[in-house]
Amino acid sequence: MSFLEQLKARKLLLKSSVTNITHADGSQERILLSKPGETQKMTTKTYGFIVDTKPDFVPACILEDFLYLGPQDAVMRENVDKYQLTDILSVGIETSASNIDDENDPIVQTHFVECLDLPETNLATTANRTSQIIKCVHDKKGRILVHCNAGVSRSSAVCIAYLMSDHKMNFETAFALVKSKRECIRPNDGFLKQLKQMDRNNS
Repeated sequence: MSFLEQLKARKLLLKSSVTNITHADGSQERILLSKPGETQKMTTKTYGFIVDTKPDFVPACILEDFLYLGPQDAVMRENVDKYQLTDILSVGIETSASNIDDENDPIVQTHFVECLDLPETNLATTANRTSQIIKCVHDKKGRILVHCNAGVSRSSAVCIAYLMSDHKMNFETAFALVKSKRECIRPNDGFLKQLKQMDRNNS
């Protein structure tokens, strides 16, 4: 058997492999290399955030009569009325004004800050903007609901950052407070690392 024939024979013994690709929008795609020179895109896609699969309508009150935290499901007119919300802060997920519109009541102010739920996202830049918005609502004696998709990672991270910057809490105290109000919170590992670094920078 010639050397070229040996190489061709060895190619047939190669095992298939899978490559994961993360796109700029946070979506992740798997590509299967089944045979040498042949690739096949697998249809399943995952995203850089937790996919919310069940209704979760009740926001958690983090600071009494002022700061509320929840998922996208909590952005509804019933909650605006019940908690007398003046502002909605959407972190990474824009919400439709149709969820909260009521022509007979004052208009609720909506805010949107871009943020991917990825460990490499610069949380300091996001938290600086969200903390300014939350502080302005506090100064005008309003009430704000902060939400992302599931109310687990992004929105909880910016609430913790706000407590650290404006209420001078350390990371452990701020995290424990938010966790005690909404047990399911879990900022991604990159956000946790950055929050701890913010704490060290403030001390």
